[in-house]
Amino acid sequence: MIRDFAEIDPNRIAAILYRTEDDVDSLLADFARDLLRDGTPVGGIVQNNPRDQNGKTGMEVLDLLSGNRISICQPLGSGAMACKLDAGGLAEAAMSVTRAIHGDVALIIINKFSKQEASGRGLRDEFAEAIMAGVPVLTAVPEKCLEAWRLFIGDQGTTLPCAREAIQSWWRDMSSRMALMRDALPDTAPGTTTFRSSRPTT
Repeated sequence: MIRDFAEIDPNRIAAILYRTEDDVDSLLADFARDLLRDGTPVGGIVQNNPRDQNGKTGMEVLDLLSGNRISICQPLGSGAMACKLDAGGLAEAAMSVTRAIHGDVALIIINKFSKQEASGRGLRDEFAEAIMAGVPVLTAVPEKCLEAWRLFIGDQGTTLPCAREAIQSWWRDMSSRMALMRDALPDTAPGTTTFRSSRPTT
């Protein structure tokens, strides 16, 4: 546990900077799926935007620890093509992140730091708790929220392009650093993470 954002290793928190046309949701979901398949303990949430039979797009997140899908939007009505954020779903998504923070995970993924978080709402508190826990954190930030993100973390994190190769390179480096730190600590050190992740995804 760290006491202040100023103590953050800038490599431990990475934000994928994306544009409107980028499919960052699929990028994060595929990356998380591959890590889990390879035996790396990953917690947090990734986003999916399913379409119903009428072509309306919804929003849901996947809890990476439990596999549960959580709807985070409410339809606006039969004639609407959009939806609004659902407070109950957001609360459930926040709990998913909290469980990851207190779990034995190698990486916490939080789908986005977007306009809700930029304005002080959404999962902003969970972002802060995850960062303070000292576990590597991966998220995505839209270009329009980059300044708010930098103000939030004090410009301490790492910004990645919206590309699988960049994420994998960051994670290879980060997981190697974490492994060296674990090997340097006694097994009985209080608060030491006990997971043993497999080889990083290549």
